[in-house]
Amino acid sequence: MLESNGRQSNQAEELQSSSVLQFLLFIDERPTSQESTRALQEYLGDLQSEFPFELEVIRVGQRPDLVEYFRLMATPSLVKIHPEPRHVLAGSDLIEQLGRWWKRWKQEGLESQGQGEGEQGVDPSQGSGSSVGCSLEQVRLTDEIFRLKRENEELLDQLQFKDQVIAMLAHDLRSPLTAAAIAVETLELAQNQPDSERSAYLSAQLYRQARSQFRIMNRMITDILQAAKGQSGELNLQLKALSLPPLCEEVLTQLKDRFRAKSLHFTKDLPQDFPSVYADEELIRQVLTNLLENAIKYTPAGGRINLSLLHRTSQKVQVSVSDTGPGIPKEKRERIFEGHFRLKRDRETEGYGIGLSLCQNIVRAHYGQIWVDSVLNEGSCFHFTLPVYR
Repeated sequence: MLESNGRQSNQAEELQSSSVLQFLLFIDERPTSQESTRALQEYLGDLQSEFPFELEVIRVGQRPDLVEYFRLMATPSLVKIHPEPRHVLAGSDLIEQLGRWWKRWKQEGLESQGQGEGEQGVDPSQGSGSSVGCSLEQVRLTDEIFRLKRENEELLDQLQFKDQVIAMLAHDLRSPLTAAAIAVETLELAQNQPDSERSAYLSAQLYRQARSQFRIMNRMITDILQAAKGQSGELNLQLKALSLPPLCEEVLTQLKDRFRAKSLHFTKDLPQDFPSVYADEELIRQVLTNLLENAIKYTPAGGRINLSLLHRTSQKVQVSVSDTGPGIPKEKRERIFEGHFRLKRDRETEGYGIGLSLCQNIVRAHYGQIWVDSVLNEGSCFHFTLPVYR
């Protein structure tokens, strides 16, 4: 994998026992760079007669991992890897740069050699990091350890999130399940009562309540299953021409009791001549519901919420949900769309921290965009776009 320059490879055994300076020379196969590489290698050969060093010549096509590790942007590049600190030279004037740095590097090599002999009483090559091969192996192992640590942290985070979701799902499902069960039991009792206009009205209300609670449970389970697929999970889109104003009205009707419970002032701007979009009805319903439920959740009692539709261009429409809640810090506005990311203030509240992530996945699957505008202590406005049906 590593190739030694002809002159240096003939002296390899000598250098293993005497050199304290170590260099990596990265080259490529381009004809235009061969002349400059040859001139650089000749210059390095002259310098080696002054002070011995180890040199490994690395072809970038054979070791892209090392190119990435050292963050090299051009070839040829010369990397001093020992003694520390590491130093990288690159560019068309590489020989001039090397001439300017050589005196300092030579002095570093002499000092390193003196320290090694004083401390160990043996050749410095016997100390850690004195051979290029050993140094490269240390580089590889360090990088591998870092990667494994990162993977371990991600796995632990996923396990913790799974446990939290299971606990919250078990808790949150209890409320709608209880409400639906009460509605069904009341309906059973109403069947034994004499028919009347009042009992018919009560039955209709109870049926509506039961359907609403079952829909809530179904959406919660759908959210969890979709989150379990991760960011790479594919959505099964059922695309068709979809009229947004009626869909918005349906979602608002389902949530009207929650608006009323907090005395929220709700306004809407839903043009009836609005163009149809090309979208999956149930998935867009899920996005609208999530955004409106968040607005209800974070808007204080007596606050305001607005839902509006805007025909932006001939290809795109925009849906916006605004509130007068606490707002979102500027540095967190991108992260709130990450999987199970939660603001610090929300960690003790109900929810899984996956709603906005799912919204983003759904909108992107429709080739749209989703973003938020927010002012702290004044409110937030979530926007997303969808393609016009043509």
